[in-house]
Amino acid sequence: QVQFVESGGGLVQPGGSLRLSCAASRSIFSIYAMGWYRQAPGKQRELVARISSGGSTNYADSVKGRFTISRDNAKRTVDLQMNSLKPEDTAVYYCNSANGYTLGSEGPDTWGQGTQVTVSS
Repeated sequence: QVQFVESGGGLVQPGGSLRLSCAASRSIFSIYAMGWYRQAPGKQRELVARISSGGSTNYADSVKGRFTISRDNAKRTVDLQMNSLKPEDTAVYYCNSANGYTLGSEGPDTWGQGTQVTVSS
């Protein structure tokens, strides 16, 4: 089983930027579609950005044009660049496999600790 460790969250003002990073524990990572999920207070976890093993990307409407997902298979990392952040982006962000999962879905059963992103003035 591949494990993921997220980092890069924090407190940022509306309109600001953050870059999240995720490190995978095993080289098998390269064959996975990967995703960034988020869970806001009182809401279900949802897949908001997805990248295939070949690098094709998809985004939820709520983040399209503001977030960019990327991956480096050699380093076993997947990043999420978040720009023009809004208070509604406040959530715990997780990376995980996106194999078989579509945008908006809750994703797998096993999760890392995630990283908190808070957008507030």
